[in-house]
Amino acid sequence: MPTQITLAKGLNMGLRKAMENDPKVLIMGEDVGKLGGVFRVTDGLQKDFGEDRVLDTPLAESGIVGTAIGLALRGYRPVVEIQFDGFVYPAFDQIVSQLAKMHMRSLGHVKLPVTIRIPYGGGIGAVEHHSESPEAYFAHTAGLKVVSCSNPVDAYWMIQQSIACDDPVIFFEPKRRYWDKAELDESATPHPLFAARVVRPGGDVTLVAYGPMVKVCLDAAAAAEEENRSLEVIDLRSLSPLDVDAVCRSVERTGRLVVVHEAPVFLGMGAEIAARVTERCFYSLEAPVLRVGGFHTPYPPSRLEEDYLPDLDRVLDAVDRSLAY
Repeated sequence: MPTQITLAKGLNMGLRKAMENDPKVLIMGEDVGKLGGVFRVTDGLQKDFGEDRVLDTPLAESGIVGTAIGLALRGYRPVVEIQFDGFVYPAFDQIVSQLAKMHMRSLGHVKLPVTIRIPYGGGIGAVEHHSESPEAYFAHTAGLKVVSCSNPVDAYWMIQQSIACDDPVIFFEPKRRYWDKAELDESATPHPLFAARVVRPGGDVTLVAYGPMVKVCLDAAAAAEEENRSLEVIDLRSLSPLDVDAVCRSVERTGRLVVVHEAPVFLGMGAEIAARVTERCFYSLEAPVLRVGGFHTPYPPSRLEEDYLPDLDRVLDAVDRSLAY
């Protein structure tokens, strides 16, 4: 029987399922135990699984990730929560210099099944360090898998698939979507973790997004339909590896592509996607690949974030410019 859940509840249920299925799964982070996390994603898990499996840690992100690496080397599957996106930087050295490299450094003999959950993005009225989009740093780093859910159903399945993965996974959670709702059927077959998905078919322009921007693109597609424009929306879901095949299949039909993300456009995921699609689909393109994203500035004060974040109007403006060629 399908049940209605929020994205945060989907994560909570997925974490619970993973802990029930594997006693080696541990959760670590600041306030994840007694408080249940600042967004309540781990609510009730310490009560049900105990303080040995849901650990409240000091405010020391480098130490949290370093400890998780040690636990993974001893056969555990740690799930680390970084409380806010901007707090991950103290752990950057552990992630990039150690976690990402150990598998290759050991000639494949060592597996590092560590999942690092990072609430990211803006839209909740928070300031810098609490509203950032650092995904490109990690997608650029070989040895890491990087994914982002955009809806409650994917949250439920993708967190379990990430924990089951033998490679380190950076799991980005769109915090402004924590309260979005959807129907979950736990008997359904989940979509592959590292595959993109067409969430709205269309024939005129392809919109590619991930995380919080998928809903913005779906809203834009619905608005464009009123003007008899058919926009196809692709949810990337995985940023590394990147499902370029799914994007190219769509672009070869529509001839036009707009990439949308919250992170600054400069050297962001859109730049990589634009390059790949241009290399593979050059003779199918009717217009240059366009990008819609954040500006190349530090994240602004909350009263200005609506001017900073990509919205429906900016997406539709890019669609207009693409169709004008």
